[in-house]
Amino acid sequence: MPQEFIATGRRKTAVARIRLVAGSGKIEVNGKSFEDYFPTLNLQNTILHPFHTAKTINQFDVRVNTSGGGVNGQAGAVKLAVSRALIQFDPALRGTLKEDGLLTRDPRMKERKKSGQPGARKRFQFSKR
Repeated sequence: MPQEFIATGRRKTAVARIRLVAGSGKIEVNGKSFEDYFPTLNLQNTILHPFHTAKTINQFDVRVNTSGGGVNGQAGAVKLAVSRALIQFDPALRGTLKEDGLLTRDPRMKERKKSGQPGARKRFQFSKR
């Protein structure tokens, strides 16, 4: 059985768990082809970015299980997971991927709503009289 690299990526509230196996470049997300799951070219390029940086296009088959958040958050989570899996495959790629900012977990999350106001920062309208 070929060696399998497993990694997890997160972005906002999205989580992506991936399995990277040597193959022909087939990417499957939640049982669908990734072109169907991520319809826009921009989202597809986000996922392929680590492969382009590492010059490993069409060398791996990727099976993705993703949940939470929206499609943008999920695409970011997959990108991080793929980058982490590529490092498991070849630790020498770490410098190249890090230089491109692909190993940084994006910490930006939605700020929680506070009590006594309608949103995280917005206040109810003030009335003097």
